[in-house]
Amino acid sequence: MSTTIHADFIRAIPKTDLHVHLDGSLRLATLIELAQATGVKLPASDEEGLQAMVFKSHYADLPEYLQGFAYTCAVLQTPENLERVAYELAQDNLAEGVRYVEVRFAPQLHTREDFSIAEVIGAVARGMDRAKAEHNRADAVQSGTDIPFEYGIIVCALRSFNAQMSDYYRRIFNLLSYAPQKEVFATASLEIARAAVSLSQREGIPVVGFDLAGEEAGYPAGDHRAAFAYAHKNFLKKTVHAGEAYGPESIFQAITDCHANRIGHGTFLFAADKVKDPQITDPIAYTHLLAEYIASQRIAIEVNLTSNLQTTPSIASVADHPVRQMIERNLSVSICTDNRLVSNTTVTQEYKRLVAALPLTPQQFKNLVIAGFKGSFYPGSYNEKRRYVRQVLDRYDQLEQQWRNR
Repeated sequence: MSTTIHADFIRAIPKTDLHVHLDGSLRLATLIELAQATGVKLPASDEEGLQAMVFKSHYADLPEYLQGFAYTCAVLQTPENLERVAYELAQDNLAEGVRYVEVRFAPQLHTREDFSIAEVIGAVARGMDRAKAEHNRADAVQSGTDIPFEYGIIVCALRSFNAQMSDYYRRIFNLLSYAPQKEVFATASLEIARAAVSLSQREGIPVVGFDLAGEEAGYPAGDHRAAFAYAHKNFLKKTVHAGEAYGPESIFQAITDCHANRIGHGTFLFAADKVKDPQITDPIAYTHLLAEYIASQRIAIEVNLTSNLQTTPSIASVADHPVRQMIERNLSVSICTDNRLVSNTTVTQEYKRLVAALPLTPQQFKNLVIAGFKGSFYPGSYNEKRRYVRQVLDRYDQLEQQWRNR
């Protein structure tokens, strides 16, 4: 156990969250209030009831984990609600020392004929901007004793969807009624990639990345090559949910077919028993070479401990999580929440769980924290990012010295 890394220190240091879903991170009280205001029927009317029935501490499997999103997405159908939830998400992160966030969501789930993708993303940006402005004009930031808050937006395409999930997807299916299903999915991904590039480069909204989320098995990332090629050719960074519920080949495909700069989850990176391709004659060597490639290319892995424990029965504890091997192999690992509401967690709690389970040295812990900032898709220039990381390092060192002197 890492006895030298105290909980108060973890909360105080500047941190990141590079993998947090907006629609999985509402305040529970806000969900109840918005549901009452919009007529969305919830299974329970109070926080205790919802925690018992929907947002649990343990889930049977990933489908049960995902059930709560039907309720959260249902209340996020107006610009006002999206702006509010984004603002509160930023506030909640700021309150626990998080100074850089990349909030991700699928805008297609919130659009309708009179509410466009650009307007959805713009509403989220307004909420984040409001929280950013409030924090960054504070005396502590102005005097240099605190770190400015920065954020980016990651736009998610979905590996698969159905017409009932949103008006946007219903229209896509109607327009492509004779196309094979996988072509419908690919077309939707390409369109959202185009929107992400346009908003990032021509509208000034800090869309910093493009993501692919959803069920891996049966819906390979390679089907979305065109969307990721478009993002790649237009210098938009890429992250892919991969290795969360499928094997190392899914991670390999994310890197090779989708040009992934980061991997979301990567939980089964070392699972040689999940290699399915008969042409891979030595699965153990395959996973070793894949991990070495990821390490050498500094392809960051967005690790979500609590979420993985809740949805992957084969991982009994943090000590059994592959994050241990990732750290031992010096991979670039950032600790993230995935969904603050659905997993009932915070960045601070994720780090506390990690240091309670693994024998991390202070330097290893620092490397993990700083890896979040270095691996970020920071919305400014590279030189601006370097200056920001330098601020973070200086602040971390100051706090570390203070804790040593206690």
